[in-house]
Amino acid sequence: MPLLAVDQPVRVENGLVSGTVGITSDVQVFKGIPYAAPPVGDLRWRAPKPAQKWEGVRKADQFGATCMQTPYPEGSPYRAAPEPVSEDCLYLNIWTGAKSPKEGRPVMVWIHGGAFTRGAGSNAVYDGEELAKKGVVLVTINYRLGIFGFLAHPELTKESDRNSSGNYGILDQIAALEWVQKNIQAFGGDPKRVTIFGESAGSWAVNLLVATPLAKGLFQRAIGESGANFAMLPKLADAEQTGVRIAKSMGADSIAALRAKSAAELLKAGGQAARPNVDGWMLPDQVFAIFARGKQNDVPTLIGSNADEGTAFTPASVKADAFKEQIKARFQDQAEQYLSIYPAKSDEQAHASAAAAMRDQTFGWEMRTWARMQAKTGKSKVYLYYFSRVPPGPVGKRLGAYHASEIRYVFDNLRNMQADDIDRTIAEDMSSCWVNFATHGDPNGKHVPKWPAYTEKSDVAMGFGEEHIETTQLPNKPGLDFFDAYFQRQRR
Repeated sequence: MPLLAVDQPVRVENGLVSGTVGITSDVQVFKGIPYAAPPVGDLRWRAPKPAQKWEGVRKADQFGATCMQTPYPEGSPYRAAPEPVSEDCLYLNIWTGAKSPKEGRPVMVWIHGGAFTRGAGSNAVYDGEELAKKGVVLVTINYRLGIFGFLAHPELTKESDRNSSGNYGILDQIAALEWVQKNIQAFGGDPKRVTIFGESAGSWAVNLLVATPLAKGLFQRAIGESGANFAMLPKLADAEQTGVRIAKSMGADSIAALRAKSAAELLKAGGQAARPNVDGWMLPDQVFAIFARGKQNDVPTLIGSNADEGTAFTPASVKADAFKEQIKARFQDQAEQYLSIYPAKSDEQAHASAAAAMRDQTFGWEMRTWARMQAKTGKSKVYLYYFSRVPPGPVGKRLGAYHASEIRYVFDNLRNMQADDIDRTIAEDMSSCWVNFATHGDPNGKHVPKWPAYTEKSDVAMGFGEEHIETTQLPNKPGLDFFDAYFQRQRR
């Protein structure tokens, strides 16, 4: 194998690729490497197929197109620079500081968030330069989104040799991990030390990859930031009916007619199709049931959530009276208990309670449940964190330690932030813990605070906070306990 030098291409299974120098000369970047065939034409809504081979040296100096999506609205904290979108989008990107394929560095594969409807591995926030300088090979990926990644339909199920449809975005991620297994050694990575990590929908995806038998052996550690699937996912039959309704709304009486539609038409019509389903193949059962039986891919796990997850999703229009009526209608005989935890004696208090309840139900409860289930039925350790640092700038001032605000700290990517010494310390420690975990399956190491493994009895998390980085009792316990009982009733 050739040395990793800028003037020498790297050989992968499909051909030769040449990269570019990163921000600093000790990191090489390879952008837009195809890991699967373009899922277009007859390959739309099929499991990913292998990428074609190419002749000569492919220049990997530009990101591939972003998967089909509509941008976040103006003013959203998640709005990114516009990029070309295309169905031809199954590309990955690599940052490496290795000088030889024999170095065997730990590999971290980042799965972006965006509710399975938006996002891309090329987002500047996910720049892998600093993590590569800390000793890992960093990979970011694209995967199909929305109706392109998650449309289920009876006809698609019938044409599948697995009697399944609708989980194409997750199958893309599995294909990317298979590509990593075959090719990452050429970039100085160790295919036997792969960590998958992601945030929001990326963390949902990590949780599903831990649950699915299809990903067994493709990774050895898992990191989830603010997202899991321990509440109920739709069953295949229900997801199929959603697909039938979407097709009908577009005047399409067959999958052939849907495949004949333009990507723009589908994007406009397919807002409901953005959830994985329990198809009996990729996902044999509900995630909770898989973990309860100890059938998950049992790997060391690092997971957590943020202090103000709900602020970005809570409309300013929340009013106390309407909030209380909604709670009574939904929770009925548990409404009084709910309102004692999330009171609504004024419009302002109702708004704060709505944001807190969203944080606890959608993120806090999911992550604590994941930690508890892994600690209970798995043999590998699990580490829990709680992020409460309010990032500098107007968004942090308005939303607090909001959903996704930890990502820049994890990537040690504080560029374009008015960061102070506390921010730099948190970014240094957080990114080091993530790299330690990718390296050893344990976030502990020199120069970082001692981080104990999670147990249900201790309920302790590592707090990345305003002034200190230290272990803390997991906050918001009354709300988490309420949702624990609520979802337990639902499962019954």
